[in-house]
Amino acid sequence: MSATMSVSAPTRDVALAERLSRSRRRTNLIIQGLCIFATLIGLLFLASILFTLLWRGVGALHLSVFTNVTRPPGSNGGLLNAIVGSLIQTVLGTAIGTPIGLMVGTYLAEYSQGSALGNAVRFVSDVLLSAPSILIGLFVYTVLVVPFGGFSGWAGAAALAVIVIPIVVRTTEDMLRLIPTALREAAVALGAPKWKAIVLICYRAALDGIATGVLLGVARIAGETAPLLFTSLGNLNWSVALNQPIASLPVTIYQYAGSAFDDWVDLAWVGALLITFGVLALNIVARFALGRRK
Repeated sequence: MSATMSVSAPTRDVALAERLSRSRRRTNLIIQGLCIFATLIGLLFLASILFTLLWRGVGALHLSVFTNVTRPPGSNGGLLNAIVGSLIQTVLGTAIGTPIGLMVGTYLAEYSQGSALGNAVRFVSDVLLSAPSILIGLFVYTVLVVPFGGFSGWAGAAALAVIVIPIVVRTTEDMLRLIPTALREAAVALGAPKWKAIVLICYRAALDGIATGVLLGVARIAGETAPLLFTSLGNLNWSVALNQPIASLPVTIYQYAGSAFDDWVDLAWVGALLITFGVLALNIVARFALGRRK
């Protein structure tokens, strides 16, 4: 009797282990299948968007798009002023927001040490990160447009900078926290002050992640429309004066897409195509440059 029980107990354990193994394999296959299905759906939407942009935009892409400014319907207008205005405001917004976000992220990762001020700054940054862009546009409109008596390119760049800041703050803080503490201690042991260890060692080690955050910020502001409607407004004429209303691709797309004129609608599709592939080209160039650095 005891011999039978001693033999059957291991057999039951083996059978139970096999059933659990089969159950885990089935669960793994189900989860893996769901992940692949979700990935295919995401790729399908992405491919459909790119295909639609190519289908509607490439046909209307001519040299006049880059040589002519926006004109009345039927006048063979282009997007030169909108392209230049978008480049100016995007570059300025990135140039203003990136150093601020970098310094704030460095403070949160290296100096705050769980302080009340650091927690408050982190909370405000997270709130700003999820804030609707139209609210940022209204804020800048109240601060820079109304007091100075008019729309301007400076106000548009400031609104875009406010959008960039929390993105750079979050990525900078996260990347610096991933740097091993031993790396900082080694620099301090060699006599380097803390700021020099951060600038010469931590920044270099976290450069890829910080650059990714900056690129995310550029991709975010490149297609923003609502903040610019309240700040730089847009301009159908050629203007690069930052103290005046200035054109931009997102605002032009917004104005042209709902138009009843076919040539304006075609230009709206061309503008969307230029923004999409401009951001894509920027990411490819940055990845290539970072890869060469490695």
